[in-house]
Amino acid sequence: MINYQDDITLCAASAYTQKYYINEDFSNLPEEVQNELKIMCVLFTEDIGGTIRLYFTEEGELMIEADKAEEDLLYDDIGAPLKVKQLQREKRDLLEQLETYYKTFFLE
Repeated sequence: MINYQDDITLCAASAYTQKYYINEDFSNLPEEVQNELKIMCVLFTEDIGGTIRLYFTEEGELMIEADKAEEDLLYDDIGAPLKVKQLQREKRDLLEQLETYYKTFFLE
């Protein structure tokens, strides 16, 4: 088992580079889960702009972080936290299962 000291990125997407990233440590997740994460992140950046990152804290809690570049005037500052809350509500089962997976296979 791996004992991480800092937060661990699960996946991220950027409207600036138009790229999606999933941490290779999670490449053994089912393809359907990986696809759902990709769709969720890419749609977020298409709707809101900026970047989104899903990461695990040291305790194994899955967090969603939305951010923007300072010069980004098109980023939806009001919509971003609302969209994060919507994702947390609509994808609650998936996010809880990912937390359980992480705590089972990555934390001691």
